[in-house]
Amino acid sequence: MKKEILAIFPNPIRQLIQTLESSVAKEIEEIRLRENRPLEISYLNQFAFLSPKGKMTLKEQEAYIVTHEDMVKMLNLISNHSIYRLDEELKRGYITVSGGHRVGISGKVILEHGEVKTIKDISSFNVRIAKQKIGVADKVIPYLLLDREKVHNTLIISPPQCGKTTILRDIARQLSSGIKSLGFSSKKVGIVDERSEIAGCVFGVPQNDVGPRTDVLDACPKAEGMMMMIRSMSPEILIVDEIGRNEDAVAIFEARNAGVSVIATAHGSNIADIAKRPSISSLIQQRAFTRYVILSRNQGVGTIERILDEELNSVFREKAYA
Repeated sequence: MKKEILAIFPNPIRQLIQTLESSVAKEIEEIRLRENRPLEISYLNQFAFLSPKGKMTLKEQEAYIVTHEDMVKMLNLISNHSIYRLDEELKRGYITVSGGHRVGISGKVILEHGEVKTIKDISSFNVRIAKQKIGVADKVIPYLLLDREKVHNTLIISPPQCGKTTILRDIARQLSSGIKSLGFSSKKVGIVDERSEIAGCVFGVPQNDVGPRTDVLDACPKAEGMMMMIRSMSPEILIVDEIGRNEDAVAIFEARNAGVSVIATAHGSNIADIAKRPSISSLIQQRAFTRYVILSRNQGVGTIERILDEELNSVFREKAYA
């Protein structure tokens, strides 16, 4: 595991993680610390507790129990011993650290005028390991190109932890860089990264490779961000993750009317699943998207189940890329 991610853990937990077999360590997706409860890792769609000797176990009584001191030390390490510099991140419930990794937080929520002001008395950390996979979108990209200059307005549909953000990030990188093998020229790409997961910005600087011609609005609500990008950065392609609100749909229609292509993601297992949400249903009915990419974990993270056109006919020929 990379030093940058190990550095945010208190020493006792860091040592336990370092004792894991490399075959397991490289597949870790999440590491969860819950005060006075077992230290937990998630990998390959399964979980395990870690024992005080760094061994994996499913028995709670054999697990290393996270202490209050561990929690305090971890918060100090994440904040560089200055919790006040994280006010905005705490308000959102997560902190993005060097390398684009995201640390989710839960505890006592403090409200002010009915809105979240901060979180204190932190009782849980969930460290989501960012894993950029260069080329992971190679199978998808040919289906997204309308011609050598334009891309299809595309919606990537996926349940949680099926690789949609990883693929979206690589799509942004490839479209920004240009794809010589397909004769596709480099484009100006704008990413509205509301949850700081696509580019993984720290102090505004992307920690992930999202391409040389890509601009990022970090921690910005999607609908507002899309309009800001169109007004100020003149993107040719907009990238957004996890649409679902009515204002997201309005912004996507506005982007299309401005001649900007949109590639977005949504949580769901299939078209019928996402069509239950009125905002996305309107996008489908009005054919806002001309490509739908449906992902699963059936053959591992990022399995391409289907690629559909605007009439919901399949266009995916997997054997062509076997």
